[in-house]
Amino acid sequence: MESPTATSAAPLVEPGPALTAAELRRYSRHLIIPEVGMDGQRRLKNARVLVVGAGGLGSPALLYLAAAGVGTLGIVDDDVVDESNLQRQVIHGVGDIGRSKAESARDAVAELNPLVEVVLHRDHLDRDNALEIFAGYDLVLDGTDNFATRYLVSDAAAILGKPCVWGSILRFDGQVSVFWSGRGPTYRDLYPEAPPAGTVPSCAEGGVFGVLCAQIGSVMVAEAIKLVTGIGESLLGRVLILDSLAMTWREIRLRPDPATLRPTELLEDYPAFCGVPDAARQRELPTVGARELEAMLHARAAGDGDFVLVDVREPGEAAIVSIDGAQLAPRGQVLGGDVELPRGVPLVLHCKSGVRSAEVLGYLLDHGYDDARHLAGGILAWVEQVEPGKPVY
Repeated sequence: MESPTATSAAPLVEPGPALTAAELRRYSRHLIIPEVGMDGQRRLKNARVLVVGAGGLGSPALLYLAAAGVGTLGIVDDDVVDESNLQRQVIHGVGDIGRSKAESARDAVAELNPLVEVVLHRDHLDRDNALEIFAGYDLVLDGTDNFATRYLVSDAAAILGKPCVWGSILRFDGQVSVFWSGRGPTYRDLYPEAPPAGTVPSCAEGGVFGVLCAQIGSVMVAEAIKLVTGIGESLLGRVLILDSLAMTWREIRLRPDPATLRPTELLEDYPAFCGVPDAARQRELPTVGARELEAMLHARAAGDGDFVLVDVREPGEAAIVSIDGAQLAPRGQVLGGDVELPRGVPLVLHCKSGVRSAEVLGYLLDHGYDDARHLAGGILAWVEQVEPGKPVY
């Protein structure tokens, strides 16, 4: 649908102080572009940009924002660097494993461009701190990987009237757009309701083509630079969609829906809005420990007792590491009704860490399964306690 709003706008940021000799040398390739020039580079110098997430999308975004000369970069991330991140999160290196992602990203930015000021927000982003954090910035880049945080980021930006550059990736597919309440659509216009829990795998479950992060992340930075400097036409009112396997781009038009909620305050519980149960409110679910499961498998092999061990992860995860004797039934297929697990026999479920198996177990108990448990700590606990020679991811 045609967007009723113009996709070009006045510069978001006023020009900052005159460029120093060092800045003139560093940014010379920008300065000789007529559309950017001295005025645009001074706007970038004066800009304050917040990047939510220093992971797959945040990595290229932070590097290119820093290279472009954005004066102040805020980083929101409370996670630590894991070895599995290095396939796509290029701002981190082997020496950063176990470190705070925010601190690792700050050091990489400083190495690339020491003229950029970096502000770290290492707390978990939630309704209690989002508005306070966002208030100090001109625009927000959303590089998060879950629906609850995306709604939170969009709502907080909308309440404060700030533009939000959004990107999303999964497997070979990426999406990017600009949301700006009062001037165009928001994330809620694209997704009025969150997809049912379990129907969309996360990157940890479904995987992601590593280079896709750079493809989408660089578009996000281009949009941020255009907004700051007021050049070109932004993606406000348009969603750009990439199929990197076919290497095709397409776009859809998006406009504000009058029926869509325009938030005036943040929701109390974004995970609950997205169908993710709050662990504090969950009923206590029956579990089995890794050592106990090992004894059960030995007994089953000896013909003493029977049960079905169900792996609710994705096939790609099972190909990396699995527990011998487990049957694969991915969470989404079970919750979606595409796979029905056997009744009349004890079930033991497992996933990577215990989160997805708990979700499936709760679903089964609500649907008449009365003899089911799940592996506490998932296959990570199994490898640690029973088969330490197996790989983890």
